[in-house]
Amino acid sequence: MTGIEIGLGTVILLVALALMFDFMNGFHDAANSIATVVSTGVLRPHHAVAFAAFFNFVAVFIFHLSVAATIGKGIVDSAIVDQHVIFGALIGAIAWNAITWWYGLPSSSSHALIGGLVGAAVAKAGFSGVIGSGVGKTVLFIFLSPALGFLFGGLLLVLIAWIFRRATPSRVDRYFRRLQLVSAGLYSLGHGGNDAQKTIGIVWLVLIAANVEGAREQVPMWVIVSCYVAIALGTLFGGWRIVKTMGQKITKLKPVHGFCAETGGAITLFLATMLGVPVSTTHTITGAIVGVGSTRSVNAVRWGVAGTIVWAWIFTIPASALIAAIAWWVGTHLL
Repeated sequence: MTGIEIGLGTVILLVALALMFDFMNGFHDAANSIATVVSTGVLRPHHAVAFAAFFNFVAVFIFHLSVAATIGKGIVDSAIVDQHVIFGALIGAIAWNAITWWYGLPSSSSHALIGGLVGAAVAKAGFSGVIGSGVGKTVLFIFLSPALGFLFGGLLLVLIAWIFRRATPSRVDRYFRRLQLVSAGLYSLGHGGNDAQKTIGIVWLVLIAANVEGAREQVPMWVIVSCYVAIALGTLFGGWRIVKTMGQKITKLKPVHGFCAETGGAITLFLATMLGVPVSTTHTITGAIVGVGSTRSVNAVRWGVAGTIVWAWIFTIPASALIAAIAWWVGTHLL
């Protein structure tokens, strides 16, 4: 694949689509960062999204690009990647995000993107174009990330309940209304660090396929900054349909519960990002919220709502892959 085969106009189009996906990722997943802090009344919605957007961007200075490397080189064989594969992957991910946002379902933007990559790659080259180890690691964390969020969130609540066993409820509420600002900031850092890197990986693939000088060795700084800015702006605009599902419909939250859910989710995201695993921030915070709710009481969780969310998780990769395969075919006639 040479730079002549992917013209400058096509490269600009694909980068613009990638940044659109990144914006939608922040918009779609704003609920992950702010649902608990809004539903507990610690921050007003517009203050909360500005707070989350700031920490989404600050993550650029903290995390290495291990997740971007997994997306750019570890999911599909870069030798088969061209403008049609990237186009199909992005359209598949954007379309599925739009569908699930419309219905208020907190599905995974990460897995929509991975499903899109796999669907477009398979449409072009069959399953030989897919790197099994990279996809397998990602699929494993579909189950591990909510389980870890569930475990950490639940354990934190048990620990805090023991530490503050003699404190009055009003005193606990006063403490954790302040501490929840710390936990929300940490979770937003983890969200920005893991999710923005997925788009960085896609743009990196575009530049590699276009044979841009030096792209194979490292990601250009303008790509890193623009992707973090895009996800921060998406978070700033927010996605209130999903905030309602995450913050109010799964279980009733107080500041101490929000602190435990956000901190448990943040620990999981930091761990996954250090390992270079592109996890779902949606899965992670949902698992943490359910863990906190079930620690209080099994009946405190609205399991019907949680079940609907799980079905959205299950369908995300195959649905986005199918849309991406169709978009790949369309792209071969348009680009």
